[in-house]
Amino acid sequence: MKRRKHLMIGGASLVALAFANAAAAQDTSVDEVVVTGIRASLQQSLETKRNADAIVDSVTAEDVGKFPNTNVAEALTMVPGVTVDRQFGQGEKVSILGTDPALNRTLLNGQTVASADWFILDTPGRTFNYALLAPQIVGRVDVYKSPEARIDEGSIGGTVIVNTRKPFDLKSPTIAGSVGYLYNDRSEKNDIQGSLMVSWKDPSERFGAAFSVSKATDQLRRDGVESYGTIAANQWAGGNPDNPVDSRNAGCVGACSATLTSNLGARSPNAFGSSYFEQERDRTTYTGALQFRPNDQLELEFNWLKIKATYDNTNQSMYAFQGNTWNSLGALTGIEVADGVVTRASFNNALSVLDVQYREAEMNSDTYDFRGTWHGDSWDLSGVIGQSKADGGTKRQVFLEFLNWANYTVDLSGAPGNPGTVSYTTNVMGNPAAFATDPGWSGNLVSKPTTDEEKYAQADFGYDMDGVIKRVQVGYKFRRHETGQEYAGIAITGVAAPASLFNPSQVASNYLEGFGSNEQMRTRFRISGDAMVSYVEGGQWLPAGASLPTPSIFAAPEFTAGNWKIREDISAAYLQANIQAGELRGNVGVRVVRTDVDSSGYVCRPGAACSGANDWVWQTTSRSYDNVLPSVNLAYNASENLILRFAAAQVIARPNYADLTNYFWLSDQILTGGGGNPNLDPYKSANFNASAEWYFQPQAILAAEVFYKDISNYILQQTAPEQYFNQSQGRVTTYQISRPYNAGSATVKGLAIAYQQNYAYGFGLLANYTYAAGEGSDGQDLPYNSRHQVNLGPFYEAGPVAIRATYTWRSKYFTGVDRGDEMYVRDVDTLDASATYRFTDNVSVTLAGMNLTDSEYYAYANTPALPRGVYRTGRKYLATLNLTF
Repeated sequence: MKRRKHLMIGGASLVALAFANAAAAQDTSVDEVVVTGIRASLQQSLETKRNADAIVDSVTAEDVGKFPNTNVAEALTMVPGVTVDRQFGQGEKVSILGTDPALNRTLLNGQTVASADWFILDTPGRTFNYALLAPQIVGRVDVYKSPEARIDEGSIGGTVIVNTRKPFDLKSPTIAGSVGYLYNDRSEKNDIQGSLMVSWKDPSERFGAAFSVSKATDQLRRDGVESYGTIAANQWAGGNPDNPVDSRNAGCVGACSATLTSNLGARSPNAFGSSYFEQERDRTTYTGALQFRPNDQLELEFNWLKIKATYDNTNQSMYAFQGNTWNSLGALTGIEVADGVVTRASFNNALSVLDVQYREAEMNSDTYDFRGTWHGDSWDLSGVIGQSKADGGTKRQVFLEFLNWANYTVDLSGAPGNPGTVSYTTNVMGNPAAFATDPGWSGNLVSKPTTDEEKYAQADFGYDMDGVIKRVQVGYKFRRHETGQEYAGIAITGVAAPASLFNPSQVASNYLEGFGSNEQMRTRFRISGDAMVSYVEGGQWLPAGASLPTPSIFAAPEFTAGNWKIREDISAAYLQANIQAGELRGNVGVRVVRTDVDSSGYVCRPGAACSGANDWVWQTTSRSYDNVLPSVNLAYNASENLILRFAAAQVIARPNYADLTNYFWLSDQILTGGGGNPNLDPYKSANFNASAEWYFQPQAILAAEVFYKDISNYILQQTAPEQYFNQSQGRVTTYQISRPYNAGSATVKGLAIAYQQNYAYGFGLLANYTYAAGEGSDGQDLPYNSRHQVNLGPFYEAGPVAIRATYTWRSKYFTGVDRGDEMYVRDVDTLDASATYRFTDNVSVTLAGMNLTDSEYYAYANTPALPRGVYRTGRKYLATLNLTF
């Protein structure tokens, strides 16, 4: 029988390693390997992959407290089949093998970590925001592309297990620290980063303790051009029943009228303009770990993780509102159409809008985990209990809307190369006095906090055996997950304040660099968010003697419907057998799961105006379902350096929490909205994977993997008419509401090829390519599925010098349906690089450049000729001094 080794990474443990299977406890030796550079970390990753029974890829820290990237998600891009979405310039959402991020799971040391979203338009889901995870605490990340019965269910694409280090893995004492300087060339801001970790264990390794703190600040600016939905050209020809053809359309005559009449189905942005987004991200992470081994049989661990993060931001969007029902639909004077898209449109005395949102957002998380293991002669018994709780979201948003009427032209004819311009006959974009709030409705003051909590308890028993079955494991786990959202606010009315009242200034001189925008857009004004908040919260807009109203959940229908709670109880039992017969090894198992869900929220009474507390009722929908999930993983050593693998499993992924709610939102101006569906069924999938791994040289691999996922109950957004009370019009109107539905079946199939090798003179290369074809039963594209992905990672390491670069490219991908439009992101590439010089074994300096190509995030509706949001966030440069003792 072959003896396999599990290599432990030397380094500072800040949170306990996952409660994991003690597979092959009698047949496995443990060696300690100290990771000291790129080659050692790559070797460690290959050993993890080679020794695994499942199909696994791994990324390992290069040194104590030094993960290969400042963002864990971006480091995962070098794993074949893993793609990352960077809507705000940082990797936040991870897709595996062509699947939606919501169909994957991320576990920290084998358990869920509660989190909350900072962006007010986001709602609690099942995706993990990697921007919250300090890379200094990570030792290794394993990506399980095929499941094992012992690992939590809930993933169709794959399961990411983030492993941190334990005090017993370290030299004693260990002190590691770093201080860094970060600069962003678009925001032109600089920030100091820092981390410190301390670990100690007694000489007999009976007791160990570790503690860490890390702080990261990032002042980013996101420049962009964006549109607010789309309309059909027939809206300018009486297609909107609220704006019939009348004398106001007299300007569209001659060629304008002829073009409009012959292209009534052409699509145009409902509104189009520029966005100026500023945010300060501040994250402090604390960790603590205690290990106690009173004798050779018993080991106890206690672990703590605390995250405090703030994401305060101000967004100022200035756009021409050419699709506004009452102020622009009759103002068209000229139109050009190409390939079904309105590429150029001119208007006389039409509406423009400056929307300014000042938001204070945060995310706080506390995780406590206690586990113990008793080792008998040929058996072991383990248990773990814990709680992870998070709160966050938007604590406060102050929103004012400033209006202007002017003559302008919206030109998209250069898209996608030049995503579009807005030109005015007089430069109102540089004149803050030209924009003023409407007394009828001026804005609002809202809060939208969220909570997320999971409590869990688990027990596992393992028994080691001789023969083909080497080990049998059984276990039971219960977890209760509760998540919810509150939404309250007040409407701001009766204000006629010009934007010039709020300390206006011209945007930064490098604004919209790389967009090809015109001079008017590049030199537009912005206002002070602080001055706007002082004005609103100081009550300067209120009548004499009036006090600021108390925010209420019943102030608007979208507030009321935005209050909801989900409670999910999950009971799971599993049986897994680890097998080995000659050169064949692996595991077979089954996991049996029961899910009970209570979805609660406010529902408007039929026929009510939805304008007060008496119009709403709190309603709970309960559902239960059972799943039996078998799995098999087989690995065959065809030769000393060739491993063939096969895996098959039944898996599920539960709907996003927000999708299960009664929540909805409305846009009174363009009669669109969105909401949830408490009657959703979970995704189900039959997954098949096969791979061949050829370790043709030491620290080298050429591997190929094929995969197929047959998914049922696939959830997609569908748009249908629903009637609600329109606050702006004071009557019930028909809205086009997008909601999630179980849309049928879907498949994802593809191929991943990976190559890694060290060359002479210190050079080496990682490279991989993934093809993933995903589609619904009707040919519908699947969210976040890029058909093609390429990653290249050349490196050099010799003596005290280490240099590595990471280039990633992914083809276009679908993100969902919004207001009836199919939303996509164009293909995107990124380039990161770092160089380290080690002065001594204890002191090194690293220079890193991130997003060196200043990649463009280009989202569009239906066709690249209709940009929805095109953004750049700038290049980042980081200099770090690392100390380890």
